[in-house]
This record gives sequence, structure tokens and C-alpha cells, in this order.
Amino acid sequence: MRRDYPDRPIVGVGAVIFEDDQVILVRRGTPPSYGAWSLPGGAVEVGETLEQAVIREVREEVGLDVEAEDVVAVVERVFLDSAAKVQYHYVLVDFLCRTTGGSLQASGDALSCHRVPVASLERYPLSRETREVIQRARDWRASESPRIYMRTKSMDS
Repeated sequence: MRRDYPDRPIVGVGAVIFEDDQVILVRRGTPPSYGAWSLPGGAVEVGETLEQAVIREVREEVGLDVEAEDVVAVVERVFLDSAAKVQYHYVLVDFLCRTTGGSLQASGDALSCHRVPVASLERYPLSRETREVIQRARDWRASESPRIYMRTKSMDS
């Protein structure tokens, strides 16, 4: 499916990865947010679970191996062109993730990636939604919230 001017919304995943008092951010290398700072992530492939997608996307974009702990937010992003036609439409499922290995290095469609101190996030031009997702993930970590994401054992019908 085309990403621009799609027939239906595209499902994507994002990863909120904390390492001590830092969070991993990527600088996007593709439209619609070329050059913008965001969370690592991307589109879910056919036959892939959300959890598999976030693990793959993080590995591809920033070289880290992660475990998906739980869903912290679902965000809808709709981008209109100059004629007010839907150019991009994403439904993003953001996971709180824990690093299990790898080495931080931008690749795939990320221009760069950084460990950013949470206290310095205001220096980065993040979208309101990204800031809210990071805050929600911080709050989730600090609480004993029940799990939202239910893992399936098989893909049988």
C-alpha cells in the first residue's frame, strides 16, 4: 500500500525507550516528517504482530534490541496536502520498551538518533503528541498500571 494518499489508514508502531534518565529519539529521514525528531518506529508489515513490528523497527532504525513491555498510547496522525486532501494517515501504537542489547546507531530511514536527557527534551522540536506519549510512558513506569496489550499465543482463527 502506498504511504502517501493511502486507501486506508496505515498501522504503525513507536517505541518509548528509556535508559536511566534518557530517552531515545530519532530524526526522521522520510516524509511526512522528514527532519523532525520523534520516537523510533514505523509501519507494521502484513502478518506481523504489533510487538514484532516494534522490535523490528527499533532494530532497523537505531540498532537496539528491545523487549516491548506494554502499550502506552494510541495516536492518530493525519496530514493534509495544500488542497486539504489526506496525504498521510497513520494509526500509531506506542509501546514502552526496555533495551536488551545492541548498540545505538542510526540506520534505515533515521537520519540520526540520540540518547536525550528527559530534562533536556524542551530543546528538541517534538510534536505535542510525542511529548505526551513520553510523559505517559514516564507515568506508566512510575505506577503499577495493569497491562493493556494482550499478546496472542497463535495466529489461528
